Amino acid sequence: MTGPGSEGLQLRRAVCPGSFDPITNGHLDIIGRASRLYDVVHVAVMINQSKKGLFEIDERIELIREVTAEFGNVQVESFHGLLVDFCKQRDIPAIVKGLRAVSDFDYELQMAQMNIGLSGVETLFVPTNPTYSFLSSSLVKEVAAWGGDVSHLVPGPVLAALGDRLRRK
Repeated sequence: MTGPGSEGLQLRRAVCPGSFDPITNGHLDIIGRASRLYDVVHVAVMINQSKKGLFEIDERIELIREVTAEFGNVQVESFHGLLVDFCKQRDIPAIVKGLRAVSDFDYELQMAQMNIGLSGVETLFVPTNPTYSFLSSSLVKEVAAWGGDVSHLVPGPVLAALGDRLRRK
């Protein structure tokens, strides 16, 4: 926020973390909803060196930037380590997580309690749009690898990148 009288105003910031390998319409729905609630939404792409993703981190970042550009307040970058450290380094007080099912809640609640205990960073749970309640990146990759139609599950640029990647494998 800039302009007369804006001195001292603090931007409301949140982070949407994940591996996003690849980003799905379910992820995009959560990020879009967070972008309406916060001034700045950071999308933090997890680096897990013990896992080999379908897409490299830089490719994921570019795809996410492309499909979130319409929101205008989303920043995308990678991180390695504790999410609360990412938040502390950027003065982000809130983590936004989508919940698909009760099984997600059990795990995410433990993580939220750990995060607030470690650093005071709050976690907000957003119920997933029922249209995407079954959706995961792993499922998208598996269906696409077997030639299934995932066009309704991922944004257009992701569908094209997924097709290109799977044809090269």
